Amino acid sequence: MNKKKAFITGINGQDGSYLAEHLLEKDYEVYGIVRRNSIAENQESRIDHLIGKGVHTEYGDLLDVSSLERMLGTIKPDEIYNIGAQSHVRISFDVPQFTVQTNALGVLNMLEAYKYHCPKARFYQASSSEMFGRSVEEDGYQRETTRMEPTSPYGCAKVFGYNIVKHYRHAHNLFAVNGILFNHESPRRGSNFVTNKVVKAAVRIKLGLPDGLELGNMDAYRDWGHSKDYVRAMNMIMNHNTPDDFVVSTGVTHSVREMCDYVFGLLDLNYKDYVTQNPKFLRAEELKYLKGDSTKIRETLGWKPEYTFETMMEEMTKHWMKIYE
Repeated sequence: MNKKKAFITGINGQDGSYLAEHLLEKDYEVYGIVRRNSIAENQESRIDHLIGKGVHTEYGDLLDVSSLERMLGTIKPDEIYNIGAQSHVRISFDVPQFTVQTNALGVLNMLEAYKYHCPKARFYQASSSEMFGRSVEEDGYQRETTRMEPTSPYGCAKVFGYNIVKHYRHAHNLFAVNGILFNHESPRRGSNFVTNKVVKAAVRIKLGLPDGLELGNMDAYRDWGHSKDYVRAMNMIMNHNTPDDFVVSTGVTHSVREMCDYVFGLLDLNYKDYVTQNPKFLRAEELKYLKGDSTKIRETLGWKPEYTFETMMEEMTKHWMKIYE
Protein backbone atom coordinates (compact mmCIF):
# COMPACT_ATOMS: atom_id res chain seq x y z
CA MET A 1 0.00 0.00 0.00
CA ASN A 2 1.38 3.38 -1.01
CA LYS A 3 2.02 5.97 1.69
CA LYS A 4 -0.15 9.06 1.78
CA LYS A 5 1.69 12.12 0.50
CA ALA A 6 1.44 15.50 2.19
CA PHE A 7 2.65 18.84 0.86
CA ILE A 8 3.39 21.62 3.35
CA THR A 9 4.10 25.29 2.70
CA GLY A 10 5.99 26.85 5.58
CA ILE A 11 7.44 23.45 6.47
CA ASN A 12 10.50 25.06 8.07
CA GLY A 13 8.41 27.15 10.47
CA GLN A 14 7.14 26.30 13.93
CA ASP A 15 3.88 24.67 12.82
CA GLY A 16 5.30 23.18 9.63
CA SER A 17 8.09 21.38 11.46
CA TYR A 18 5.79 19.94 14.12
CA LEU A 19 3.27 18.96 11.46
CA ALA A 20 5.97 17.18 9.44
CA GLU A 21 6.96 15.21 12.56
CA HIS A 22 3.33 14.34 13.28
CA LEU A 23 2.69 13.14 9.73
CA LEU A 24 5.87 11.06 9.67
CA GLU A 25 4.66 9.31 12.81
CA LYS A 26 1.46 8.49 10.89
CA ASP A 27 3.57 7.06 8.03
CA TYR A 28 3.08 9.88 5.51
CA GLU A 29 5.62 10.87 2.91
CA VAL A 30 6.14 14.60 3.43
CA TYR A 31 7.11 17.28 0.91
CA GLY A 32 7.54 21.01 1.42
CA ILE A 33 8.79 24.25 -0.03
CA VAL A 34 11.28 26.54 1.65
CA ARG A 35 12.07 30.12 0.73
CA ARG A 36 15.70 30.78 -0.02
CA ASN A 37 17.54 32.43 2.88
CA SER A 38 20.92 34.10 2.45
CA ILE A 39 22.02 32.35 5.66
CA ALA A 40 21.72 28.75 4.53
CA GLU A 41 22.34 27.36 8.02
CA ASN A 42 19.07 28.87 9.23
CA GLN A 43 17.00 27.82 6.25
CA GLU A 44 15.90 24.41 7.45
CA SER A 45 17.10 24.46 11.04
CA ARG A 46 13.76 23.30 12.46
CA ILE A 47 13.57 20.29 10.12
CA ASP A 48 17.24 19.31 9.69
CA HIS A 49 16.62 16.22 11.81
CA LEU A 50 13.84 15.10 9.45
CA ILE A 51 15.68 15.34 6.13
CA GLY A 52 16.33 11.86 4.80
CA LYS A 53 13.66 10.37 7.07
CA GLY A 54 10.71 10.87 4.77
CA VAL A 55 10.79 14.67 4.39
CA HIS A 56 11.71 16.23 1.03
CA THR A 57 12.10 19.96 0.37
CA GLU A 58 12.62 22.20 -2.61
CA TYR A 59 12.89 25.95 -3.05
CA GLY A 60 9.59 27.67 -3.72
CA ASP A 61 7.43 30.60 -2.74
CA LEU A 62 3.73 31.34 -2.41
CA LEU A 63 4.21 34.24 -4.83
CA ASP A 64 6.06 32.14 -7.40
CA VAL A 65 3.26 30.30 -9.19
CA SER A 66 5.61 28.21 -11.32
CA SER A 67 7.22 26.62 -8.25
CA LEU A 68 3.80 25.75 -6.81
CA GLU A 69 2.53 24.26 -10.05
CA ARG A 70 5.74 22.32 -10.62
CA MET A 71 5.66 20.68 -7.21
CA LEU A 72 1.93 19.96 -7.01
CA GLY A 73 1.93 18.68 -10.59
CA THR A 74 4.87 16.38 -9.91
CA ILE A 75 4.06 15.16 -6.39
CA LYS A 76 0.27 14.85 -6.73
CA PRO A 77 -0.16 14.99 -2.94
CA ASP A 78 -3.13 13.57 -1.06
CA GLU A 79 -3.13 16.45 1.43
CA ILE A 80 -1.99 20.07 1.07
CA TYR A 81 -1.32 22.18 4.17
CA ASN A 82 -0.95 25.88 3.41
CA ILE A 83 0.81 27.11 6.55
CA GLY A 84 3.31 29.47 4.93
CA ALA A 85 2.69 33.17 5.61
CA GLN A 86 4.13 36.46 6.77
CA SER A 87 3.17 35.40 10.26
CA HIS A 88 4.07 38.34 12.51
CA VAL A 89 1.04 40.55 13.19
CA ARG A 90 2.97 43.58 14.46
CA ILE A 91 5.35 43.48 11.49
CA SER A 92 2.38 43.39 9.10
CA PHE A 93 1.94 47.11 9.85
CA ASP A 94 5.49 47.73 8.58
CA VAL A 95 5.18 45.58 5.45
CA PRO A 96 1.45 45.63 4.64
CA GLN A 97 1.77 45.06 0.90
CA PHE A 98 4.07 42.06 1.27
CA THR A 99 1.82 40.66 4.01
CA VAL A 100 -1.28 40.92 1.83
CA GLN A 101 0.46 39.51 -1.22
CA THR A 102 1.73 36.49 0.72
CA ASN A 103 -1.23 35.85 3.03
CA ALA A 104 -4.01 36.58 0.52
CA LEU A 105 -2.72 36.25 -3.04
CA GLY A 106 -0.49 33.37 -1.93
CA VAL A 107 -3.58 31.40 -0.87
CA LEU A 108 -5.22 32.03 -4.22
CA ASN A 109 -2.05 30.89 -6.02
CA MET A 110 -2.10 27.67 -4.01
CA LEU A 111 -5.78 27.05 -4.68
CA GLU A 112 -5.37 27.53 -8.43
CA ALA A 113 -2.41 25.14 -8.58
CA TYR A 114 -4.37 22.66 -6.44
CA LYS A 115 -7.50 22.93 -8.60
CA TYR A 116 -5.65 22.24 -11.85
CA HIS A 117 -3.03 19.71 -10.79
CA CYS A 118 -4.49 17.59 -7.97
CA PRO A 119 -8.19 18.43 -7.40
CA LYS A 120 -8.82 15.12 -5.62
CA ALA A 121 -6.45 16.12 -2.83
CA ARG A 122 -7.53 17.78 0.42
CA PHE A 123 -6.51 21.36 1.20
CA TYR A 124 -5.99 22.95 4.61
CA GLN A 125 -5.72 26.72 5.08
CA ALA A 126 -4.08 28.14 8.21
CA SER A 127 -6.65 30.75 9.20
CA SER A 128 -6.26 32.88 12.29
CA SER A 129 -8.07 34.23 15.34
CA GLU A 130 -6.77 37.64 14.23
CA MET A 131 -9.61 37.60 11.70
CA PHE A 132 -12.10 38.25 14.52
CA GLY A 133 -10.26 41.38 15.65
CA ARG A 134 -12.39 43.61 17.84
CA SER A 135 -15.47 41.39 17.49
CA VAL A 136 -16.34 39.44 20.67
CA GLU A 137 -19.57 37.57 21.50
CA GLU A 138 -21.59 38.57 24.57
CA ASP A 139 -20.23 35.58 26.50
CA GLY A 140 -16.63 36.72 25.88
CA TYR A 141 -15.77 34.09 23.26
CA GLN A 142 -15.06 34.02 19.55
CA ARG A 143 -16.31 31.04 17.54
CA GLU A 144 -16.99 29.96 13.96
CA THR A 145 -20.07 32.20 13.71
CA THR A 146 -18.46 35.34 15.19
CA ARG A 147 -18.38 38.37 12.90
CA MET A 148 -14.92 39.17 11.52
CA GLU A 149 -13.53 42.68 12.15
CA PRO A 150 -9.73 42.39 11.80
CA THR A 151 -7.47 45.10 13.24
CA SER A 152 -4.26 44.55 11.25
CA PRO A 153 -3.09 44.01 7.66
CA TYR A 154 -2.33 40.45 8.74
CA GLY A 155 -5.89 39.87 9.94
CA CYS A 156 -7.40 41.48 6.84
CA ALA A 157 -5.32 39.28 4.52
CA LYS A 158 -6.26 36.19 6.51
CA VAL A 159 -9.96 37.02 6.09
CA PHE A 160 -9.49 36.98 2.33
CA GLY A 161 -7.68 33.64 2.52
CA TYR A 162 -10.43 32.18 4.70
CA ASN A 163 -13.20 33.31 2.36
CA ILE A 164 -11.49 32.32 -0.88
CA VAL A 165 -10.99 28.80 0.49
CA LYS A 166 -14.72 28.57 1.28
CA HIS A 167 -15.52 29.89 -2.19
CA TYR A 168 -13.33 27.29 -3.92
CA ARG A 169 -14.88 24.56 -1.76
CA HIS A 170 -18.38 25.41 -2.94
CA ALA A 171 -17.68 26.67 -6.46
CA HIS A 172 -15.31 23.89 -7.52
CA ASN A 173 -16.40 21.05 -5.23
CA LEU A 174 -12.99 20.80 -3.55
CA PHE A 175 -12.19 19.39 -0.12
CA ALA A 176 -10.84 22.72 1.13
CA VAL A 177 -11.01 23.55 4.85
CA ASN A 178 -10.00 26.23 7.34
CA GLY A 179 -8.53 25.81 10.79
CA ILE A 180 -9.15 29.06 12.69
CA LEU A 181 -6.25 28.75 15.09
CA PHE A 182 -5.81 30.93 18.14
CA ASN A 183 -2.30 31.81 19.35
CA HIS A 184 -0.06 28.77 19.68
CA GLU A 185 3.55 28.68 20.80
CA SER A 186 6.47 26.33 21.54
CA PRO A 187 10.24 26.38 21.96
CA ARG A 188 10.42 26.60 18.16
CA ARG A 189 8.58 29.92 18.04
CA GLY A 190 10.69 32.81 16.73
CA SER A 191 12.14 34.89 19.54
CA ASN A 192 10.63 38.10 18.14
CA PHE A 193 7.20 36.72 19.13
CA VAL A 194 6.19 37.81 22.60
CA THR A 195 6.14 34.39 24.30
CA ASN A 196 9.68 33.36 23.38
CA LYS A 197 10.85 36.95 23.70
CA VAL A 198 9.74 36.96 27.34
CA VAL A 199 11.11 33.49 28.12
CA LYS A 200 14.47 34.10 26.46
CA ALA A 201 14.98 37.43 28.23
CA ALA A 202 13.99 36.00 31.63
CA VAL A 203 16.46 33.12 31.29
CA ARG A 204 19.28 35.46 30.26
CA ILE A 205 18.57 37.70 33.24
CA LYS A 206 18.50 34.70 35.59
CA LEU A 207 21.90 33.57 34.32
CA GLY A 208 23.40 37.02 34.77
CA LEU A 209 23.68 37.81 31.07
CA PRO A 210 23.25 41.48 30.20
CA ASP A 211 19.69 41.92 29.06
CA GLY A 212 16.48 43.85 29.60
CA LEU A 213 13.03 43.33 28.18
CA GLU A 214 11.05 45.90 26.21
CA LEU A 215 7.46 45.04 25.34
CA GLY A 216 4.43 46.70 23.78
CA ASN A 217 0.92 46.35 25.19
CA MET A 218 1.21 44.26 28.36
CA ASP A 219 -2.54 44.20 28.95
CA ALA A 220 -3.40 42.38 25.73
CA TYR A 221 -5.17 39.08 26.46
CA ARG A 222 -4.58 36.01 24.31
CA ASP A 223 -5.70 32.39 24.21
CA TRP A 224 -2.33 30.60 24.08
CA GLY A 225 -1.98 26.90 23.23
CA HIS A 226 0.87 24.65 22.11
CA SER A 227 1.77 24.13 18.45
CA LYS A 228 1.99 20.35 18.91
CA ASP A 229 -1.66 20.24 19.99
CA TYR A 230 -2.70 22.46 17.12
CA VAL A 231 -0.98 20.49 14.34
CA ARG A 232 -2.86 17.42 15.62
CA ALA A 233 -6.03 19.43 15.08
CA MET A 234 -4.98 20.32 11.53
CA ASN A 235 -4.60 16.67 10.60
CA MET A 236 -7.93 15.77 12.25
CA ILE A 237 -9.73 18.54 10.33
CA MET A 238 -8.23 17.26 7.07
CA ASN A 239 -9.36 13.70 7.77
CA HIS A 240 -12.93 14.57 8.75
CA ASN A 241 -15.55 12.95 6.53
CA THR A 242 -16.79 16.31 5.19
CA PRO A 243 -14.95 19.57 4.50
CA ASP A 244 -15.64 22.10 7.25
CA ASP A 245 -14.11 24.96 9.24
CA PHE A 246 -13.13 24.73 12.91
CA VAL A 247 -11.91 27.04 15.66
CA VAL A 248 -8.93 25.57 17.53
CA SER A 249 -8.29 27.08 20.96
CA THR A 250 -7.85 26.35 24.66
CA GLY A 251 -10.71 28.60 25.83
CA VAL A 252 -8.44 30.19 28.46
CA THR A 253 -6.92 33.66 28.26
CA HIS A 254 -3.91 35.28 29.90
CA SER A 255 -2.50 38.78 29.53
CA VAL A 256 1.07 39.50 28.51
CA ARG A 257 1.55 40.88 32.00
CA GLU A 258 0.35 37.60 33.56
CA MET A 259 2.70 35.68 31.29
CA CYS A 260 5.64 37.82 32.42
CA ASP A 261 4.69 37.30 36.04
CA TYR A 262 4.49 33.51 35.59
CA VAL A 263 7.70 33.07 33.57
CA PHE A 264 9.85 35.33 35.74
CA GLY A 265 8.31 33.66 38.80
CA LEU A 266 9.49 30.26 37.55
CA LEU A 267 13.02 31.68 37.83
CA ASP A 268 12.45 33.38 41.22
CA LEU A 269 12.47 36.82 39.62
CA ASN A 270 10.08 39.77 39.73
CA TYR A 271 9.27 40.90 36.20
CA LYS A 272 8.60 44.46 37.41
CA ASP A 273 12.33 44.87 38.03
CA TYR A 274 13.25 44.18 34.40
CA VAL A 275 10.35 44.84 32.00
CA THR A 276 9.69 48.22 30.39
CA GLN A 277 7.23 49.32 27.73
CA ASN A 278 8.49 50.67 24.42
CA PRO A 279 5.98 52.44 22.13
CA LYS A 280 7.66 51.03 19.01
CA PHE A 281 6.22 47.61 19.88
CA LEU A 282 2.64 48.93 20.04
CA ARG A 283 0.32 48.28 17.12
CA ALA A 284 -1.32 51.09 15.18
CA GLU A 285 -4.64 49.56 16.25
CA GLU A 286 -4.42 47.37 19.32
CA LEU A 287 -6.24 44.06 19.63
CA LYS A 288 -6.95 43.73 23.34
CA TYR A 289 -8.74 40.39 23.73
CA LEU A 290 -8.96 36.97 22.11
CA LYS A 291 -10.59 33.84 23.58
CA GLY A 292 -11.75 30.95 21.43
CA ASP A 293 -14.68 28.59 21.79
CA SER A 294 -13.45 25.25 20.42
CA THR A 295 -16.62 23.31 21.33
CA LYS A 296 -17.23 22.33 17.70
CA ILE A 297 -13.90 20.54 17.12
CA ARG A 298 -13.99 18.96 20.59
CA GLU A 299 -17.46 17.51 20.07
CA THR A 300 -17.17 16.69 16.35
CA LEU A 301 -13.61 15.36 16.13
CA GLY A 302 -12.76 14.60 19.74
CA TRP A 303 -9.79 16.98 19.84
CA LYS A 304 -8.56 18.48 23.09
CA PRO A 305 -5.25 20.10 24.06
CA GLU A 306 -2.73 18.10 26.07
CA TYR A 307 -0.72 21.14 27.16
CA THR A 308 -1.85 23.85 29.56
CA PHE A 309 -0.58 27.41 29.44
CA GLU A 310 1.61 26.62 32.46
CA THR A 311 3.17 23.40 31.10
CA MET A 312 3.84 25.11 27.77
CA MET A 313 5.64 28.05 29.39
CA GLU A 314 7.61 25.68 31.63
CA GLU A 315 8.74 23.69 28.58
CA MET A 316 9.85 26.86 26.81
CA THR A 317 11.73 28.06 29.89
CA LYS A 318 13.57 24.73 30.26
CA HIS A 319 14.45 24.87 26.55
CA TRP A 320 16.19 28.25 26.83
CA MET A 321 17.87 27.32 30.11
CA LYS A 322 19.38 24.29 28.38
CA ILE A 323 20.60 26.41 25.47
CA TYR A 324 22.24 29.12 27.61
CA GLU A 325 23.67 26.79 30.22
